Amino acid sequence: MPQAPAAPQCFALPARLALLVLNLCLILGLAACSSLPVLEGRDTSHAISADADTTFGRTVRGMLESHPQQSGFKTLPDGENAFLARLRMIAGAERSLDVQYYIWHKDLTGNVLAGQLLAAADRGVRVRLLLDDLDTAGKDHLLRVLDSHPNFSVRLFNPFANRSARAEDFVADTARINRRMHNKTLTADNQVSVFGGRNIGDEYFQAGTEMGFGDMDALAVGPIVQEISAQFDLYWNSRWAYPIDAFDWPQPVTAQDLEALRAAAARNLEQAQQSEYAGVLTQFRLAQVSSLAELDFVWSDWLLAYDQPDKVTASEVGDETHLAPKLRQGLDLTRHDLIIVSPYFVPGKQFTRYLTDMVARGVRVRILTNSLQANDVSLVHAGYMRYRDDLVRGGVELYEFRASQERLDGGERTRIGASRSSLHAKFFVFDATYVFVGSFNLDGRSVALNTELGAYFLSPLQASAMAADFDDWALQVAYRVQLDDAGKLQWLTRESGVERVVYKEPDTTWWKRFSTRVLSWIVPEAQL
Repeated sequence: MPQAPAAPQCFALPARLALLVLNLCLILGLAACSSLPVLEGRDTSHAISADADTTFGRTVRGMLESHPQQSGFKTLPDGENAFLARLRMIAGAERSLDVQYYIWHKDLTGNVLAGQLLAAADRGVRVRLLLDDLDTAGKDHLLRVLDSHPNFSVRLFNPFANRSARAEDFVADTARINRRMHNKTLTADNQVSVFGGRNIGDEYFQAGTEMGFGDMDALAVGPIVQEISAQFDLYWNSRWAYPIDAFDWPQPVTAQDLEALRAAAARNLEQAQQSEYAGVLTQFRLAQVSSLAELDFVWSDWLLAYDQPDKVTASEVGDETHLAPKLRQGLDLTRHDLIIVSPYFVPGKQFTRYLTDMVARGVRVRILTNSLQANDVSLVHAGYMRYRDDLVRGGVELYEFRASQERLDGGERTRIGASRSSLHAKFFVFDATYVFVGSFNLDGRSVALNTELGAYFLSPLQASAMAADFDDWALQVAYRVQLDDAGKLQWLTRESGVERVVYKEPDTTWWKRFSTRVLSWIVPEAQL
């Protein structure tokens, strides 16, 4: 696996734009820390019983009669279906909703989902919302108002102590703040879950016009859901999850604030229903089914893997506390074919050698990551490009996602076209048989700093189709990085059915190429 970064580390924003700024924090050597609230007296809570008499419960029990001791999985590569899955889970919940995310934007899709969570609480559903504190700047009042509802609880993972002056924590408490909860799960009535790579925001659900992320989730039913719920409980009750009402606030939340939020949620929903995106959603499969039982789940054994919350303070990567060793076990068992899709891919020397050794012993290794233009931060590409030559020369088949994608018009479906695309999916396919879907990027940050979650499951039909179609599909969305006759890198792609070759980083300016190359010489890999 990629090498683990050495502590202390600089904090990283969602797009990792703060890395250079926070390197300055380390240079300054500032170590004073602000105090977090005392957790004494904090309530503990746990998932509801999985055999609750709910609509989801009755449906799943009926499905399990035909698939005893197995779990059902449906992958969600389309952002629109992924949004619909969450929307319908929230709308259909009768007892509980457990929601865990790294990023939650205040945009069309984020506002609609937040409003539906509030509506669920209004109809008596217990809602537990656990957010990583990285993306909550400017949202404290909204979260406090939600938390004031008797059926709604909000907790922040590894929060900033200074709610109104986060820069102080950036500078004074860098080593702690650098550790984030990257897990992404939503579970309804302890009977159905969705997990994977997507955060909450328009770019993740193909609802934005500026940026669109290619991503992957899995919808799950069966016993794995109770395991996901146990994971949620572990994080919810951990020493790193702080109730938002534990902080000192200058003004109390009032009943009028809650009424104002309900009114705003109603306006947001009305605007969304009148948007172009609402029209797009009607064309997707999940908008047309009336029950979970109508979906084509793959039923199999599974392995859910996730980091322990105390990874926040772990100094070493261990089997008992970290997801990475479990992912390595799957890689070690690969015999014929391995597909890696990872938007942030910084393999390091050891893992680069590991992959080229796999090729040497007869395993076909194919990797899809972001191109320089598609990557949302050039710093990450600067770390990855150090290993690109060795990977290609070692026989790894390497593809880089294009920032400019052909818009799909006509046919069965139309989509809102984003001006720029980026890869955000994180999944692996082993021997055209097993699939791993989760939040894990193949870089040192996912290995050692951020907490992650994912699951292996058996899906021979999907995995074999993906393996068989990967080359053709990848050339439609990405560049194949290869060597020319002189041994230099070149990029091959197919656009509108025509193949073309590029001899420098595609779709980039000379300045972007130059500056990224310079960064590749100087940026510490541990910061990526």
